[in-house]
Order: sequence, then C-alpha cells, then structure tokens
Amino acid sequence: MLVQTKAIVFSSLKYGDTSLIVKAYTASDGLKSYLLKGVLASKKGKLKVAYFQPLMQLELTANHKNKGTLESIREVKVINPYQSLHTDIVKNSIVLFLAEMLGNSIQEEEKDISLYNYLEDALKWLDINNKIANYHLLFLINLTKYLGFYPEENSGVFNHFDLLEGQFVTSPTLNPLIHEEQVLVFKQLLGINFDALLTLKITKVNRESLLKSVILYFELHLHGFRKPKSLAVLNAVFD
Repeated sequence: MLVQTKAIVFSSLKYGDTSLIVKAYTASDGLKSYLLKGVLASKKGKLKVAYFQPLMQLELTANHKNKGTLESIREVKVINPYQSLHTDIVKNSIVLFLAEMLGNSIQEEEKDISLYNYLEDALKWLDINNKIANYHLLFLINLTKYLGFYPEENSGVFNHFDLLEGQFVTSPTLNPLIHEEQVLVFKQLLGINFDALLTLKITKVNRESLLKSVILYFELHLHGFRKPKSLAVLNAVFD
C-alpha cells in the first residue's frame, strides 16, 4: 500500500556496502523500518543520505506492506528543516541521545498521532531555543505520558519518588528511589512546558543524578529497554 506520511528518523544503520536500514516514527503507522537499497552508492538518486540524520522530520511516500518486514521509500522531502540541531555541538549531542532513547523506548507499529505531534513540537522548540541544559530531562519525563507511565503527581510533602511504583512516598521503600534534593527538582519538571525551562535552574550534579534516575525509570517500566550508549557523550558536553 502506497502511503504518504510525515516521519521522524530514529536511526540509520549501514547495511552491506551501499544500503541503509532506517528506523523512523511515522504519523500514519507508528514505528517503521525501511531498506534504502544502494543509497550510499548513488549520487543522483532521489533519496539522499543527509535526509536520514537522527530526528530529521520528513515527508515520505512509502510502500507499506505491514507484514513486519522492511518497507521501501519512493520519495522523501524534508519538512521543518532545522537551523541548529545538527550543527550546534550541544544540541547535536542531545539529538543523538534522545534518538537513541526513542529507538530503545518505542517498539510499536501502531499509530499514535498525539505522540507524533509531541515529538514534532518538542524538536522544533529545541531547534530555536538556546537555554537547553535541562531540555532532555523534561523531554523524557513528558515522553512517559505517551508511553503509559507518567509519574503520579502529588503536591503533598513527599521526600521520595518510588521509581518502580511511579509515585511519591513519604518514607523510603525497598524499591529504587529519587531522594530529597533530586525530588525537589523532579517536582519542578512535572506538568510544565518547554518554555518554563527558560527560568529553571538545576545544578550540574542534580541534573546528572536525576537523568540517571529517569533512565532507570524507563528501564523499570519498558520491557527490553537498553541503556543509551550516548549518555557519556551527553554528560561530557555539559561539563
């Protein structure tokens, strides 16, 4: 079936000497994998390798057989072209990290237009803003809404967050926890939009510690989730 859809690239992997396998999240069908035959050898083809950088926003004309096999792309064009995401070293490190997190978190071939719209808008925001040190924290916390394990919000005096239960608790449990100082930061990030980041101040130590906890939160709630290899690069960039 020929489909025209918006798509966000998660990854592209070299296949053989001349081909690529591209994983992308589509507005029409959720996660899809495409085989781009000969794209690395062709200078004149319609499909250019540069289109398939992490988190590029594309419009695809694609053949979807929907049989769990690799699909094919007929035509592609860039929509929402980025000004800075792949040229700014800090933003590019965030992009690589988030692309890996998304690839490890989203496995379903099913349409979720609200998730697609969230990704599209969040990436546009990152592209045009520069106070972004805490962006990836909020991105991941908000992402859990669409993955089904958003933290249970509570305005009471709770000093710990139970990562396994997904809720705030008054006293420590035996489960992995977010503790006192990080809990205050964690609460600040719940229920806010990206513009609120412009006034939010988080220390480097708290940011790194909370990010570790958020990644563990994903690990505890997503079957088969793998820790991102790009985390070390991200931490180094913010040093």
